[in-house]
Amino acid sequence: MANGRINKPAGRNSNTSKQEIVIRVDRPVVVDATNHIAGRLASNVAKLLLQGQRVTVVNCEKIMMSGKRETQIREYREFLEINSIINYKHGPVHYRRPDTMMAKMIRQMLPFDRKPSGKLAFARLRTYIGAPNDTKPIEKIQFEKALITRAASNYTPLAEICRVIGWTE
Repeated sequence: MANGRINKPAGRNSNTSKQEIVIRVDRPVVVDATNHIAGRLASNVAKLLLQGQRVTVVNCEKIMMSGKRETQIREYREFLEINSIINYKHGPVHYRRPDTMMAKMIRQMLPFDRKPSGKLAFARLRTYIGAPNDTKPIEKIQFEKALITRAASNYTPLAEICRVIGWTE
């Protein structure tokens, strides 16, 4: 390993003789998720992770889900009913905390199950409720295209949905 790069020898089916994986060891990108639409924020964060950046998402409880409150809560309650009759490990995991729900949304936008680069990218992600003390001095960014565009009454905060489906703070 020299200058933050790892030279990886090519495999049997590779067209090139040498592949390089760039590992960035600089400070993480801190994203303030306040008033961001969940899906758009997740796609922007996934792109940063695949580029090799370490990303920290703070204030996950203030992320907005587009749609009316009743509709969102009904959809999540229907999702909670999906499970396995035989063993709970066979059914989907039902996350109830805003930070773990956001991490799963981002994981679904990465090639997590298909490529090792997806698992490495997901390992560089951190999500938090609120802002921890070590991220307070770092400048926080927001994605302009992911911010809400209409009145806040057209959106539902993720914390509100989580409280209804069983999150206790």
